Amino acid sequence: MMSRSERPGFDPEQLRRILAEGNRGDEEPTESAGSETAGPGEGAESGAPDGVQLEFHLKPGELIAHLDSYVVGQPRAKAILATKICTHFNRLSLPPDETEDIVGQIKNNILMVGPTGVGKTYLIRLIARRLGVPFVKADATKFSETGYVGGDVEDLVRELVTEADGDIDLAQHGIIYIDEIDKIAASGRTSGPDVSRTGVQRNLLKLMEETEVDLRSPHDLPSQMESVMQMQRTGKVERKKVNTRHILFVVSGAFAGLEEIIRRRLNRGAMGFRPPEADGAGAVPDDSAILQQIRAEDLLEYGFESEFIGRLPVVAVLEELSRADLLEILRSPMSSVVVSKVRDFLAYGIDLRICDEALQLLADRAFEERTGARGLVSAVEKVLLDFECRLPSLDLDAFHLTPEVVEHPARVLDRLVAESSIEAFTSGFERDHGIRFEFTGPALASLGERAASEDRLPGEICADLFSDYGHGLKLLELDRFEITPEILADPQKSLDRMIRQLYGGRG
Repeated sequence: MMSRSERPGFDPEQLRRILAEGNRGDEEPTESAGSETAGPGEGAESGAPDGVQLEFHLKPGELIAHLDSYVVGQPRAKAILATKICTHFNRLSLPPDETEDIVGQIKNNILMVGPTGVGKTYLIRLIARRLGVPFVKADATKFSETGYVGGDVEDLVRELVTEADGDIDLAQHGIIYIDEIDKIAASGRTSGPDVSRTGVQRNLLKLMEETEVDLRSPHDLPSQMESVMQMQRTGKVERKKVNTRHILFVVSGAFAGLEEIIRRRLNRGAMGFRPPEADGAGAVPDDSAILQQIRAEDLLEYGFESEFIGRLPVVAVLEELSRADLLEILRSPMSSVVVSKVRDFLAYGIDLRICDEALQLLADRAFEERTGARGLVSAVEKVLLDFECRLPSLDLDAFHLTPEVVEHPARVLDRLVAESSIEAFTSGFERDHGIRFEFTGPALASLGERAASEDRLPGEICADLFSDYGHGLKLLELDRFEITPEILADPQKSLDRMIRQLYGGRG
């Protein structure tokens, strides 16, 4: 993985250098991570100091191509995200404009709507890595209005500074991603103190527009102790602040029940008689098509305040993954599901190979769970968990995931364990006595039945049945010996008969 400074696109090192050069004339520079940089509202306020232009070369099409390499489907959502995020950072490359200070700035904060497991978080994380900007992800449910119960939303900005290795200027050009934003919608049924809903919305309003966040949290005891010690040493407390003007905010959620709100609105607007051909022969649109018609009024009815929705001018709707999408994810060489599982087995020296027919069955099972790409992980784990537990003890160097394994994992595992125990017995016998045992098909079937009835491994049964065969077979001067059902039925009698035949057939 490339470091931030190595990634193309937004060059953090260049940003640090330009901002530092622009601050050389400042009377009271603020220290940050060992370098002198402008404080909030000074040289960095308009994205770059006067006369200096930040360079950002990535175009929306290039970012879409990058996302296509990792994420299956979602063409419309990719286009929206790539376009608006590239535009946001390209605007920072423009020289300062006095009119922007007068009329204000519309920031391309983004709302992502889609069911679980369709790649909302993954898309934003990929984009942040491609751009090389600091990135912070959090769930909306962890925050409260006051910060005493749960977290404070301003902690997100402080975490962004941490991700930027203490570089405040770099943090002021980062991305904050908040998932499960639908969980802070007002339900109208809440009683008691507000710990996660409208109060959090109001606090996020300030961050998403423009505000200055004190780098030292008022609820952080070590920070406050540091302030006290600094006051005692210098007689004043230096306040480091982070300006959120250029921080891009992306929020997302599944928004369960939003489809019904949109349907009600559409039905209200379609009262009266319409012929079936007017709306596609009466076809009922699916949830993805319904969500594409989302409006601000739907989000207001869902429980968000108008000011909060107004800070999110860009909406990207992600569609539920189809069976074909899930199969394509599994087939992709960049599939984290398959690659991760292959490495799990490789950690025990086992080469896991998966045939395409097995992938199709796994995709079918994942689709039935209706949890998107997360269903793939669940489907794979349900099939392979017991194999991952037992196979490392069987001294195998390869394992093939076939349709039979997917459909009958317990049966296949039992067979592998049985075969491994037999192989362990025969290898040990050959090592000790120089004679290789070979089992006929009927003998293996008979041995399997006996092992099942006695609840023992076939190898353990063989060790008991053929404990005297080492010395006896040496008398026969054999290097290979075939085991038949007759020999399994009475091993000692069979050995005695062979020895008598060797010495003239007496008895």
